[in-house]
Amino acid sequence: MPELVLVLNEKEIEKKVSLMADKISKDYLNKNLVVIGILKGSFIFMADLVRKLSIPCEIDFIGASSYGFEDKSSGTIKITKDINIDIKDKHILLVEDIIDTGLTLKHLKHYLKGSGAAEIKVCTLLDKHERRKLEVEIDYTCHRIDEGFIVGYGIDYAEKYRNLPAIYHIKT
Repeated sequence: MPELVLVLNEKEIEKKVSLMADKISKDYLNKNLVVIGILKGSFIFMADLVRKLSIPCEIDFIGASSYGFEDKSSGTIKITKDINIDIKDKHILLVEDIIDTGLTLKHLKHYLKGSGAAEIKVCTLLDKHERRKLEVEIDYTCHRIDEGFIVGYGIDYAEKYRNLPAIYHIKT
């Protein structure tokens, strides 16, 4: 069993998500917002985030994977589930659990750009620079970390640990 070291507890996460939801609500006031979560990791963060928004929004999900059952990105991005909502002329907020290499995010922004969206912005729970391969613009960041493999609050290691209510550094 790997050792888990606490990075953010439940109360810290809740406070950061609330502050982020307030900022997003102000920024998207009177705009046609579609919040798109990147599966699977973002589902808990996104659920908490959208419940705290004070503005209306549509919700959808897109699936993309570059990890599989490894702790390093393969570098190859695969769309595993496409969106179902027409996003033409709408403001897109792409929600990610963790931005690491930047490869998945860049691929998804490019993929969605052809949809005719008014704009595509990015919200992430965690911004991690340790293995960043591409510089990507992140519009909303809850927390920055320098290094380590993270699990919990939707983030997995080989499909395990998503259910943990806090965020941990996993020592394998």
